[in-house]
Amino acid sequence: MAWLDRIIEAISPRAAYMREGWRQQLGLIRGSGYDAADGGRLNKNWRATNEAADITDRYSRDTLRARARDLERNSDIANGVLKAFKRNVVGNGFTLQAKTGDDDLDDQIETLWRRWTRRTNCDVTQQQSFNELLRMAVVRKKADGGILFKKCYTPGGLLPFKLQALEVDELSRSVASPRYKGDRVIGGIEYNEYNRPVGYWIEQYNIDGWETNQPVFYPAKDIIFYYSKSRPSQLREVSDLAPSLSRIRDANEFIAAVSMKERIAACFALLIKRAVPTGGFQGGSRNNTDKDRTSYSGKMLTPGLISEMNAGDDAVTINPGNGSSEATGFLKLLQRLVGAGQGLSYESTSRDMSETNYSSARQGMIEDDLTYTEEVELLQGKLMVEVYETFLISAVLAGKLTIPDFWDDPQKYMEHEWVASPKKWIDPQKEANANKIALESCVKSFKQISAEQGRDWKEQIDDMADVVAYAKEKGVQIGGYKSVQNESQTDPKENPDE
Repeated sequence: MAWLDRIIEAISPRAAYMREGWRQQLGLIRGSGYDAADGGRLNKNWRATNEAADITDRYSRDTLRARARDLERNSDIANGVLKAFKRNVVGNGFTLQAKTGDDDLDDQIETLWRRWTRRTNCDVTQQQSFNELLRMAVVRKKADGGILFKKCYTPGGLLPFKLQALEVDELSRSVASPRYKGDRVIGGIEYNEYNRPVGYWIEQYNIDGWETNQPVFYPAKDIIFYYSKSRPSQLREVSDLAPSLSRIRDANEFIAAVSMKERIAACFALLIKRAVPTGGFQGGSRNNTDKDRTSYSGKMLTPGLISEMNAGDDAVTINPGNGSSEATGFLKLLQRLVGAGQGLSYESTSRDMSETNYSSARQGMIEDDLTYTEEVELLQGKLMVEVYETFLISAVLAGKLTIPDFWDDPQKYMEHEWVASPKKWIDPQKEANANKIALESCVKSFKQISAEQGRDWKEQIDDMADVVAYAKEKGVQIGGYKSVQNESQTDPKENPDE
């Protein structure tokens, strides 16, 4: 606008002065704000709008899910993230500890639970155990954004209660009319006036995946929707891999390009170039015709290639340079960014421990565990607790458990805890010494240490007692037996100081 300013200055210096003064004042106002909100040249292509979460998500949800599944099928980096969560969130599964206050009843419930979690009892298809369903749920939540479980009350098996896993794709998008007056149907889920789900409209498919009938409505009490909610206005799931999909795609493209370049660089080829045609000239005319000329269409550079070129043709070498030395560093950077986007360290997703020592590995494990803890809490709170409570009610109704006053206070008998599977120690000696010091200084109890190792503290003490009794019977001094024996040999009356 400099030309306009010069024209205004020539016509009215006063107007030009005021114009410049207002421009400078406007610049001061803009400069006192946020650089990230500046609309200048550096942020010209940064376009963002404020909308409700569902408006933002509904147009991207299916594309994100499809791309995440594609990377799940074809990317080792994506699988590194998914399997890290599967290993550390579920691992070998969880051990149930019932807390009814009655030890005998607790044992009955825990024994019945172990039987019910087998694939023939908990899965309506009889194909997956409960631990396998949990692992699938964690992976589907990361890739698809969520997963649904339908409670099925069918005969057969240990209890008339089973689970049916459903993909989020099966939520119907064609239903617009709610089942109950005053409700709204958005994305296959029916909500009341408080945006609380009251039911789910599920598409019906053949075994080959083709839709067959009209969607069926299931009350919310019969559906468990396992997903993360990050905004109050969010109604449905979004792939947890969304922030990292572009990085994973970049890594795949880079690896493919470097791999192709190295394959080409490893090829040795010999091209024979002739100065004159093979037949020369006879009687002033060429001896060969155009049919004798070599066509380069569809030719490829292969290892050990020896080929003849047409007379007058030349070959130009294209050498983009050796990028193998930079490839490792660049891939590490991408994997670090992918891991950071998912709340994990580079080592946990890449399995590369070449740059770690005990302290750094320990610190990385602590930070990763904080991420996994959030997922474990969500998995237990949204899925496992509801499954256990329904299991307990079904067991009482089916007569598998006899609890006379159960219906007087059901919540009393539903108290329980989950003990996660133990994780291996980085340095067993250091970890054992740390536990010993924590136990002796009362920083941790034996119950806490047992839980960290994935053991029931009562069962562990019973095991120790069995070992001590058997060792005593055989006259062998080991572990707890030795300490008990030493204590029994000490008479407080004879040694008051001791």
